[in-house]
Amino acid sequence: MSLQTDSSGGGSGGLSGGGSDVLGESFYPLYDRLFSEDSEFVGDVETKLAQARMTDTVELYLSRALGIGFISGLALWLLGLLLGYGLFATGLVQVEEIIGFPVSNQSVLEFIEMTRVPALVFVTGLIFGSIGFAIGFGSLVAIPYSRASARKREINMLLTDSVSFMYALSVGGLNQLEIIEAMAEADDTYGEVAKEFQSIVKETEYFDVDYRTAIRKQALETPSDELSQFLTDMLSIVNSGGDMESFLEDKKEKHMRTAKQEQELTLETLELFGEMYMTLSLFPLLLIIIMVVMQMIPQAEVSDMMLYMTVYALIPLIGLAFLVMVSTVKHDEPGDGYLTMGTGDERVETQHDRGLLDLGLVENFTGDHSVFDRVKNREGTYETMEVLKRPHIFFRDNPLFTLALTVPASLVIVATAMMNGSAPTSWDGLVENTIWGTFIYIYVPLYVIAIPLAVFREWNVRHRNTVVSQLSEDLRKLSSSNETGLTLLESFQSVAETTNGKLAREFEVMHTKVKYGTSLKQALIEFNNKYHIPRLARTTRLITEAQEASNQISDVLRTAARASENHDDIERERKSRTRMQVVIIIMTFMTVLAVIGILQTQFIDTMAGLESSSPESDVDAGMGGPLADADLSENIQVDMLSMLFFHAVTMQAILSGVICGYIRDADVLSGLKYSVALATIALVGWTLIV
Repeated sequence: MSLQTDSSGGGSGGLSGGGSDVLGESFYPLYDRLFSEDSEFVGDVETKLAQARMTDTVELYLSRALGIGFISGLALWLLGLLLGYGLFATGLVQVEEIIGFPVSNQSVLEFIEMTRVPALVFVTGLIFGSIGFAIGFGSLVAIPYSRASARKREINMLLTDSVSFMYALSVGGLNQLEIIEAMAEADDTYGEVAKEFQSIVKETEYFDVDYRTAIRKQALETPSDELSQFLTDMLSIVNSGGDMESFLEDKKEKHMRTAKQEQELTLETLELFGEMYMTLSLFPLLLIIIMVVMQMIPQAEVSDMMLYMTVYALIPLIGLAFLVMVSTVKHDEPGDGYLTMGTGDERVETQHDRGLLDLGLVENFTGDHSVFDRVKNREGTYETMEVLKRPHIFFRDNPLFTLALTVPASLVIVATAMMNGSAPTSWDGLVENTIWGTFIYIYVPLYVIAIPLAVFREWNVRHRNTVVSQLSEDLRKLSSSNETGLTLLESFQSVAETTNGKLAREFEVMHTKVKYGTSLKQALIEFNNKYHIPRLARTTRLITEAQEASNQISDVLRTAARASENHDDIERERKSRTRMQVVIIIMTFMTVLAVIGILQTQFIDTMAGLESSSPESDVDAGMGGPLADADLSENIQVDMLSMLFFHAVTMQAILSGVICGYIRDADVLSGLKYSVALATIALVGWTLIV
């Protein structure tokens, strides 16, 4: 059995080196004085350290946190003293009256006069020092809480598939211990859930603890309440000698229902966020309208800086804040989708770790014999020619590599436009030629960089997801074929011959590989790593584990098909509900564009064309007040306002597109297509308006 070392442990995020240990030991007497042994706070931190899989003892960790807090507090205390001296001792801030009532006693008054400035300087330093200590101590204490929360989220997301995996193994004939060991080895698929089972296995192997006690201990230490309940219930089945298969089947159905309920709650929260964004994104628009109207009033003091802050700071901040809010609810799927053999096969193990210039297994043998150097040279030439022959396939498989071409190209275009005078090089020039200048500096980089990346990224996603479009149906067919007595390999061939689609063609490829000497497990893992989809990886892991025990795994395949169908149901519901959120965000942007366009054409341009009223006019003779002789057009900078309006709708378009993509697919890159489309609407619309 091959268990990987827990990479998330090993101290407090790089703070447990030798110097930090000295710091913790130095401040241990302070910890011993401040915290008692039965302190609730210490017990809570100790629990979170265990849940976060951090190896520090709570005494050393809190001592180190006190040391970090002392250092940061001392630094900010000194800064506060300097700031207080600069404000109060130099007279920059007047402090003649610091109490609100007169003092008749002369000695008391002299004491106040003498200690007033030093006291203010000391209090300023004390406040800054307290803030510094709170930041240093609090940030270190927050690390285990944050890590435990992240592990809890991932465990809860993967628990449904993990229980299905264990149930399928029990159906395949594995006993309780074998199921636990198989679960512990599947950390490349089931992540933090597998690490919880690794702790159980390590307790039994290295500390001579029976697995019942190890399960009980892990049920207390896991950060997930759902996994804790599952382990507790499993322990009762183990102790009573109950039917583990029936227990896992019941738990599988329960967690499938729970997953749908949690999905429903997430979608309802996203709907609430969509309504909030519709309201919040209109706030900058209302603020701009108010400030534009106030600028027309001569007595009103509204600086241009407020408009600039609204457009260039408030709009991006609202968009980013909403993106952060959505990220707290909508999480991407855990795992990278890659599987490992667990047998040390370097060709498979390092298949997904290869960089652009890595030529694979031959890299490990170059330098020893000249033949390998020649193989490396020819392999490099061959791969280079393959990329040049089919660059679109290379960029489809590696969409981010388009940035290596598009970013320099956009910089060259912008630099060339600046050098030959086509693009404005000053702020006044940008104000005078807003559309062209904005097109050069914003839209050209957006189009050159985002369009290729969006196209190849969408192609990559669709190419990989095509293989799972018929996964549930093909798994049912595999199960039926296997149930007739065919081996799993023969079932692959049977389904490939009677079914269309990419997955059926992959079954045919795997059958051919095995015929020419590749093991079935290796063929399955190579197929999975070709597409590296987390959902597919969990199904492949289930089949590889089951087929090693028996060729007749129809029940296992049926269980995998049921889990896949449950995933399909959740995915269809998610797409249907998030489509409405995307429509709301797009319509909100269209509303902003329309209102700002009307404001520009029907209000700003009209008011700017007004002239001062003639004093001979009969109408003006009856008018009075401070606005009678005011020229409202003098307070309106039409070009500047037009530029700010255009930049506002452009930023709103780009941010709205990113948010749409994140809500839809939990991926920021998915929003590039929306950003390009909405920005194009803003550009064309503003060109027609102006």
